[in-house]
Amino acid sequence: MGTHGTSPVDPGRTIDWGKTSREYALYRPGPPDRFYDLLRALDVGLPGQRILDLGTGTGVLARRFATSGAVVAGIDVSREQLLAARSLAETDGIVVDWRAAAAEALPFPDRAFDVVTANQCWLYFDPDRATAEVHRVLKPGGVLVTSHFSWLPRIDPVARATEALVLEHNPAWSASDFSGEIPTVPAWTVGRFDVRACFYFDAEIPFTIETWSGRIRACRGVGASLSPEEVRRFDRAHRQRLLEIAGAQFTVRHRTDVHVLSPVRG
Repeated sequence: MGTHGTSPVDPGRTIDWGKTSREYALYRPGPPDRFYDLLRALDVGLPGQRILDLGTGTGVLARRFATSGAVVAGIDVSREQLLAARSLAETDGIVVDWRAAAAEALPFPDRAFDVVTANQCWLYFDPDRATAEVHRVLKPGGVLVTSHFSWLPRIDPVARATEALVLEHNPAWSASDFSGEIPTVPAWTVGRFDVRACFYFDAEIPFTIETWSGRIRACRGVGASLSPEEVRRFDRAHRQRLLEIAGAQFTVRHRTDVHVLSPVRG
């Protein structure tokens, strides 16, 4: 389980993020600017800092840190996601060391990084093996930063209606109904990391029917697990629902949460 109490599996469904790479690259926004501003205040994301982004996906965090002058590597097990990350970085003239690898077997030497980041992905890792690898590659004084950027279905009506429709089309989806609760000390960190800092904030994120539809196609319960025909059926129903409840332009409230963690070394 991750910080949000979300299971990494959906019974009877295979989750393949590579299937969503196009929508992920086009429509899945990263955390707001305030996320990076607050991290810089905590000495994360500084120019010259060596940063490793785990489960990088299309490289949202990795590319942003590189733009700020950090020396960045990004890993992911999905080669399709990495192809999208490389393409986006090349388009923007950004240099990142992209590698296909698992968080449990990092292809880097000991004490190689000042910071390791894991945005919306730590729950998919084996916590003991990933912890050992993070401990190994962090320099003395280095930190792991785990984070999430999640819509709030218990507060936001568009998110709530969208989740209800996803569950109609994919009842196995188990990542719905996020309560919004952020523990100061996540249970999985005990004995592995000490919490150096924790913060969260909300933001109204603007969308159109096109961009929110794309964002939801890129989510685990739709594009990463449904068949192409199932995705098309869902998308048609979703667009119709959005026309009924939201109009052409709207916002969806999201919560960004961050834990800055220091290794507990045995």
